[in-house]
Amino acid sequence: MLKALITLPLIAYMTMSVAIADSFWNHNGSTMRLKDNGKYRVFIYEIPSAKMQSTGVKKGTLLFNGERIGDKYYGTARVFSKYCDYPISYTVKGNVYDGPKVVLMGTRPSYDAGCKANGKITTDKLVFTYLYSE
Repeated sequence: MLKALITLPLIAYMTMSVAIADSFWNHNGSTMRLKDNGKYRVFIYEIPSAKMQSTGVKKGTLLFNGERIGDKYYGTARVFSKYCDYPISYTVKGNVYDGPKVVLMGTRPSYDAGCKANGKITTDKLVFTYLYSE
């Protein structure tokens, strides 16, 4: 009986994750994978651009996680720098447009070459343009 209780949720999870088709999007020359599970959304790097690779980004690196409510996305994005040992997270929100296209915007502190906040605020605009689905 205990084995059945453990096995059933695992089978349900495996079935659920297999049923979700990923889609691929262009973002600043990188190919991104969009994973969705209900209202939850994640953009990860599938093929990072040369510029992003120089900051340490590789396949599977998380750029955005959040949720879709109607035609809006809300969540957390990350910015990468060769000067920082870790990505810098900040809040973003945006819209889903026909095409389809997703545009997210947020503000974050700017950092100097020593990875120290320099007192300036940067507004980021992240644009994702649909390429294809699996």
